[in-house]
Amino acid sequence: MASSGNFCTFNSISKVGSITFSGGNTKSVHANNQASTIHDSTFDIPKTGKWYFECRFANNNTGGGLVSMFVLYDRATEYIGEGTFTNQGGNYITYYGYQNGIYIGSSLTNYTSNIGTQAGAIVGCAIDRDNNHMWVSVNNTWINGTPDFSDGTNKVASPTAGADYGLAFSGAGGSSSAFWICNFGQASDFLGTETAQGNADANGFGDFYYAPPSGYLGICSGNLPISADIDPAQTDDDYPQKQFGIITYTGNNTARSITGLGMAPDVVWVKARNQSASHQIYDSSRGGTKQLYPSSNGAEATYSYLIQSFDSDGFSIGPLDNDMNTSGKNYVAWCWRANGGTTSSNSSGDITSTVQANTKSGFSIVTYTGNGSSAQSIGHGLSSGAPELIFVKNRSAGDDWAAYHVSTGNAAHLILNTDAAQTTSSAYWGTFTPTTTLFKVGSDHKLNASGENYVAYLWHSVEGYSKFGSYVGNGNANGPFIYTGFRPRLFFVKLRDSAGDWWIHDTARNTYNASTNYVAWNRNDAETYGLDVDFLSDGIKIRTSSGDFNQSGATILFGAWGDVSFKYNNTF
Repeated sequence: MASSGNFCTFNSISKVGSITFSGGNTKSVHANNQASTIHDSTFDIPKTGKWYFECRFANNNTGGGLVSMFVLYDRATEYIGEGTFTNQGGNYITYYGYQNGIYIGSSLTNYTSNIGTQAGAIVGCAIDRDNNHMWVSVNNTWINGTPDFSDGTNKVASPTAGADYGLAFSGAGGSSSAFWICNFGQASDFLGTETAQGNADANGFGDFYYAPPSGYLGICSGNLPISADIDPAQTDDDYPQKQFGIITYTGNNTARSITGLGMAPDVVWVKARNQSASHQIYDSSRGGTKQLYPSSNGAEATYSYLIQSFDSDGFSIGPLDNDMNTSGKNYVAWCWRANGGTTSSNSSGDITSTVQANTKSGFSIVTYTGNGSSAQSIGHGLSSGAPELIFVKNRSAGDDWAAYHVSTGNAAHLILNTDAAQTTSSAYWGTFTPTTTLFKVGSDHKLNASGENYVAYLWHSVEGYSKFGSYVGNGNANGPFIYTGFRPRLFFVKLRDSAGDWWIHDTARNTYNASTNYVAWNRNDAETYGLDVDFLSDGIKIRTSSGDFNQSGATILFGAWGDVSFKYNNTF
């Protein structure tokens, strides 16, 4: 029988107020007179599937005005630390035990008064992410009447499709302390306060006090969805470490091979770490002698001594001092695999493109010649998903790099080689959301000048390997936790609505937490220190109050590529 792996627990690194954890972080005690104490959990609610969990609420004084709450909150627009979550706008779905009700944002539906704050009440929650339904029970009685789990009858909320829902808990107020004991399937005796009942989920995992609805699963790593294309249990070359890698080396002005990457890269992005120097990017579609600079608007340059070949374990470089192999300089190279240099013509769009796609890792390299017209579609070859991150460069001219991010939307754009905030213009993406076949470019010179040559790099999220989204800063060194569902290897951030650099952390330059060494994709500066983050088995914890990473109330875009899915046991 397959292993259930690790079950979700309360997250001790993500809390607000005075909270004490115990019982392997399955019990949280919230201090007296602190109604705003709240903490996160170690798993987000997966975007697909049907999920069930239950928690036992207890307190020291049932007449003390205590409240028990749990909340689903969209990490792209909200963050924990917003008081009790009962009078907030935005994308919160809150179970409010004191009135046994559900808040959708700031609007309360009151079902039955005060049941959920009684000592020993077991609150259950069933969430159908495939059909966007949610139900809540107290002591196995569903608070809105008997559900029909097949069609959403008597649901209490409709979670937003595709939202990154964090799961947080609160439980204090009045003059007494209160606590939750959670059960995501690990033990139905609630730390000895109940008699275990032994109900398993639909996959035979877990031990629940009440039987989960038919087809519903406990929140554990064994049940996590993961793309079969990058499953590390497979024996082919499609697992995460063969899709993306990072290597560091020291220049010596001698022609040589840079090895140890563990794969054959098709994109090599190089930056000198200990001296100011331009970023450089090469790919196997254009050829290793064709140089572009992500940190500047320079046109493509050709030099025979650059990348000599893309090899099975790295790449080979020439001998000259070219800010890629200068004696005494330390370098980092971020590398992605596409299709081994094999390209194909794609005529799916208005502009015929040349495509090198890796559908399993959600990455493609696209070259094309502009026609100068508005809203022109281009095939990208990623039938596995719609692109969520796009960088486009005019190879023929000194134009800025145009950038698309899923969290800016199709009407806005960013510039990769500057710190500029997003700007709205239909001349970039033609107000067209990319599909699994096409993306569109407008008539702006950066993307589609007649007769000029372009390259585009495109990525989409792959469950268990890569993720692109946004989070809201809290302006505190105890910053947000960003759940990815895998252990990241590279993590970048960019402020959306105000100026901010494209900051990069990775695990090749930082081999332990806190990760302090960072560079910016849009700057030539040498690597510097500070602006800490933690790389965790399931995501990133922000450890700085710096505005570019964590400006209070700001929307911050991010992207991450990883090496081990959270579905599998791993440590860092």
